[in-house]
Amino acid sequence: MIKELAAVDFLKSQIKRFPETAIILGSGLGGLVDEIEIQKRIPYTKIPHFPVATVEGHGGDLIFGKLEGVAVLAMNGRFHYYEGYDMADVVFPLRAMKLIGVKRLIVTNAAGGLNEDFEVGDLMLIEDIISLLPENPLRGKNNEEFGQRFPDMSEPFDLDWIEKTKSEADRLGIKLKTGTYLGMQGPKLETKAEIRYCRIIGGDAVGMSTVPEVIAANHMGMKVLGISVITNESIPKVAKEFTHADVVAAANRAGQKLVELVKAVL
Repeated sequence: MIKELAAVDFLKSQIKRFPETAIILGSGLGGLVDEIEIQKRIPYTKIPHFPVATVEGHGGDLIFGKLEGVAVLAMNGRFHYYEGYDMADVVFPLRAMKLIGVKRLIVTNAAGGLNEDFEVGDLMLIEDIISLLPENPLRGKNNEEFGQRFPDMSEPFDLDWIEKTKSEADRLGIKLKTGTYLGMQGPKLETKAEIRYCRIIGGDAVGMSTVPEVIAANHMGMKVLGISVITNESIPKVAKEFTHADVVAAANRAGQKLVELVKAVL
């Protein structure tokens, strides 16, 4: 808690009023920043105890501003367990956000499609998660100021927000898939056998982020919405070699649909 309070004290010295809505931008999805009426941009390197994003396609700053007239805080770049960070580091920004009054979280990511009905460029509304990560962000002594020891995860995403997102997607003519996001450790991409396994246990999309953030946000009582951009088809019969650069490029191409949907939801 001491580290989080140090970060909060610094942010309070920079910002007078804090938004209640935060957005985490995934790989190649920083285009949403261009739509924000930016009031303040703070590099992660200036915030006490903040991790630093090291992955291509991720920025490295907190952005305060307005999107569609709504005050928002955007994380332009996130942190991953595979970068060598502890889970406490991965969710550190969220805990600082909670202490400055954030109540709602929109989390986005670039993901591989496991569902045979998915195509590159689709948006998937995340309705549930499966964790195959080796650690949980709640492991260790529980801080009651953040939440209870055993948080309920039966509905990790806000049902009202889910219905509103579906309605707005219909209105905008955006083909919106729904499904379960499966989080793996990385940083390698999945083998064919792992892809088959992920599909068998119920995954519709797979990636290396989001799950720790969703767990931590639920622990702290935040209202959560999650959207994946399908950047490749991780299906055994069509699986082919691809790189992280391919993922970022595909996310950039599909990003405008995500931008329009998030703006409409807000």
